[in-house]
Amino acid sequence: FHQVCSPFIQTARWYARPVRRKRKDIPSHLDDLPPTMLKKDYANVPIIDSVDDVVRRLLSLEMASQKEKMKIKTQQLVEKVRRSPSDNGSFEVQVAALTAKIRTYEEHLQRHPKDKSNRRRMLMDIDRRKKLLAYLRRVRYDTFENTCKQLNIQYTLPPPYSRRVTKRWVVKKAFCLKVFQEAQKLKASERLKQRREWRARARAARE
Repeated sequence: FHQVCSPFIQTARWYARPVRRKRKDIPSHLDDLPPTMLKKDYANVPIIDSVDDVVRRLLSLEMASQKEKMKIKTQQLVEKVRRSPSDNGSFEVQVAALTAKIRTYEEHLQRHPKDKSNRRRMLMDIDRRKKLLAYLRRVRYDTFENTCKQLNIQYTLPPPYSRRVTKRWVVKKAFCLKVFQEAQKLKASERLKQRREWRARARAARE
């Protein structure tokens, strides 16, 4: 038996329907890539200038995937910090490649905040980049400053080591101090005994 709803109830149901939230336009770090730019594999082809406009559009970033755009963006960041044209594995180049990946992960997590797998990968890459930057800061500070400036990275020093004081930790520390003091007393008595023996031998040698 199907009950027909009155127009008033149908209107109320339509009014009370769940509202779909509009997705916010999240800015991407790939927005500065012009759509007319050619893909990485076709940029240096000699006959690319003589091809048709339709073919050129197919080979440009207008029809490119996210992965192909990432290749070009990573290459641009690497070009800013590399030491020489043949430099492909220095610490600065590794930091630039990790920066491109981290920014892509951040944009993805803004759209899909429950993606734990990509969040874990992003945190691993952030930790790896911190280690590389800490090494550059310790060994080559001028290169570290230039890398952070060119890649727009805000480096923060790691916090000093701090430990939460608990009752168990206080008792353990007091016990360790007591053991240390007793060991120092035993060592002091042994040292005093050795000094007396040395003095006795020195007197015997003089006589």
